[in-house]
Amino acid sequence: MEATLVNCLAQKDEVLVIDGGKFGERWGKLAAAFGLIPHIYEVEWGKSADPTEVERMLKAHPQIKAVLFQASETSTGVFHPVKEIAEVVKKNSDALVVVDAITALGVCDLPMDKWGLDAVISGSQKAFMLPPGLAFLALSPKAQEARKRSNIPHFYYSLKAEDKAALNGETAWTPAVSLICGLDLVLKNMQTAGLPAIFSYHHRLAEATRKGLIGMGLELFAKGCPGDSVTSVWVPSAIPEGKKIISSMRDDFGITIAGGQDQYKGKIFRVAHLGWFDELDMISVLGALEITLKKLGHPLELGKGVGQAAQSFLESKHHG
Repeated sequence: MEATLVNCLAQKDEVLVIDGGKFGERWGKLAAAFGLIPHIYEVEWGKSADPTEVERMLKAHPQIKAVLFQASETSTGVFHPVKEIAEVVKKNSDALVVVDAITALGVCDLPMDKWGLDAVISGSQKAFMLPPGLAFLALSPKAQEARKRSNIPHFYYSLKAEDKAALNGETAWTPAVSLICGLDLVLKNMQTAGLPAIFSYHHRLAEATRKGLIGMGLELFAKGCPGDSVTSVWVPSAIPEGKKIISSMRDDFGITIAGGQDQYKGKIFRVAHLGWFDELDMISVLGALEITLKKLGHPLELGKGVGQAAQSFLESKHHG
């Protein structure tokens, strides 16, 4: 994220930030830290961005040089309409379309060239099934051209230095060699499986997880736009301290799920289903969650959520 800003923009450039969660907020903080002028489009947490509002703000601020947003907002489980936002940007301005796809790349289709995305960012620790430590950045020809006018000071995040080193088949700085070796294997496996199969697989896991959680009497947090990377749900009213769900899952079952952030701490929790997960993993998580919720006072019928997920898996496998 930082490398994109410091290499493709200039100080005092105006940018549009779509802030619909903790990571949208990060775009705004990064922009301000590097002398850019952020115009913030605040999206209610749990909802996706409205392309018509993006269009309105672009018309109101014609000097905007980049639109910064998430494909998948990890803190809320929401998927933003990337294709539609990109179309609006291209139609109404010459701004760069900059997409944080850290929890989206490898989960759902994001055809960069077809949709006109100018910068797509991801990391090793999500759908690429590796430890954290590698970040990826792809730039369009338009974004490469924008680099020529950049004047933001930087050192390690210098794409110019990386370009020069790449001529000799090297990196500018010492890379995380073991992770790159792991990435080589991951990419070969993904290529063998094929992207359509990978996207379908993640959707199956996500759908079954959502149905299982609803079967437990829980309410999804993402309103009409849940992504296939992570599912967020409201803590049930019978459990006053949502953090106990997280700690009980960890202490009793050795299973890690995530809580809410900022104003939603203790109010929502999040279940991931991207990367190195399979059907049995999700069934196990849901089974452990049922026991945890029941123990903490949420009235549910044990087995109902797991049953809904299992039925979803059965039906999706049957239909291809």
